[in-house]
Amino acid sequence: MNSSSIELSGSNVESIQVEEDRVVVRFSRAIIVKTMSGSAERTRWWQAGELVFEAARLVEGMPPECPCVCAGGDVAENIYTYRDMIPIPLDSRGRAHCDLCFEGTDKRLVVEAESVSLKMEDRPHYIEHIRTEP
Repeated sequence: MNSSSIELSGSNVESIQVEEDRVVVRFSRAIIVKTMSGSAERTRWWQAGELVFEAARLVEGMPPECPCVCAGGDVAENIYTYRDMIPIPLDSRGRAHCDLCFEGTDKRLVVEAESVSLKMEDRPHYIEHIRTEP
């Protein structure tokens, strides 16, 4: 089985849109790590996309000025919490939240919502192989 996930640390955030009951985190360059079953090697890619929270509200303050670089954090849906990563695909109804931090600022993005989805655009672009040391 192949798996892909966004590596939050180092992913470029183009904008954070806070609307009435919707919060959209737009990645201009989300870092993706792909793993192929049966292989010790992984590959790193980048791709644009959006992390969309519906029926959402900000829990604290305002998000940082964008563009910015994500430094990590948590994204959660129902009983699962993903630390410093987001699985691809992600489309979940029910309790969702995020707590993201960003490079160069103490401001955080803390959101509670009723659903979360990840909408990737175009296609992934190859960066490099990640080789594990024997």
